[in-house]
Amino acid sequence: MSHSHGPPVGHAGGAHRWRLALALVLIGGFFVVELVAGLLTGSLALLSDAGHMAADVVTLAAALAATVIAVRPDRSGRRTFGHYRIEVFASLLAVLIMLGVAAAVVIAGIGRLGREVHIDTGPMLVVGVLGLIVNLAVLVMLHGGAGESLNVKGAYLEVMADTVGSIGVIVAAVLLRVTGATWIDTAVALAVGAFIAVRAVLLAREVLGVLGQAAPAGIDPELVRRDLAAIVGVSDVHDLHLWTLTSGMEVATVHLVVEAAVDPHPVLDAAQEMLSTTHGIAHATVQTEPTDHHGCLEIGW
Repeated sequence: MSHSHGPPVGHAGGAHRWRLALALVLIGGFFVVELVAGLLTGSLALLSDAGHMAADVVTLAAALAATVIAVRPDRSGRRTFGHYRIEVFASLLAVLIMLGVAAAVVIAGIGRLGREVHIDTGPMLVVGVLGLIVNLAVLVMLHGGAGESLNVKGAYLEVMADTVGSIGVIVAAVLLRVTGATWIDTAVALAVGAFIAVRAVLLAREVLGVLGQAAPAGIDPELVRRDLAAIVGVSDVHDLHLWTLTSGMEVATVHLVVEAAVDPHPVLDAAQEMLSTTHGIAHATVQTEPTDHHGCLEIGW
């Protein structure tokens, strides 16, 4: 039996901690500006964007905290995988916050239908443009880590949704100035709410896939099985399990039945090398068994 960590790897979120920290400062500062402007102008689109920016602040803070907690050593001896999963739970929090903001925006928008309200479009337009600039700057920072860390991706999608909200605020402000129709502000707010909900559902699918121990995205279990079976000296492959511990950390366990008179050591080396280089699985536990071993058949699950 062999246990391999493969080449040295770090959890993906920790490498992008500085991105999250700077993004939190920028988004947190502008949230105050947008909230005050929304209350003064009476714009639901601006208030919905401020509400989503508040969600950004909570999500970014949770994501940043997760990157710190994830690398702390476990002193209890009970968490055999450490704290790495905390980043996935931070992503789940981002999903819940996005859904909550979307629901709040839709409810507020429906409540305002048919009502005439005064909206000051001048400050609304200025704040919308400034918000767009801030969000775009944060998106550029987070983009480098969104493809590597589910935690950073959750924050990235939060800010992306807020960027759409800023665009909606600008569009609503311009149309209001031209037409004077206040229902446009409500319509834009509802559209932003729907967009946020869709992005939340897409992220939720990824998070639940990780928590449900599904095979990592981009890794075909059947292809891994075939590659293992093709190793010289292997007569059977069973109990193959593949899952993601956290972003950038894929894990595998497998049992290989080795033909009689075959040295299992080269088989182990070949299996670990193949899993690491071909499928990107650096953390693998490989158990070799002789052809006359039947202990696995006695397991009831």
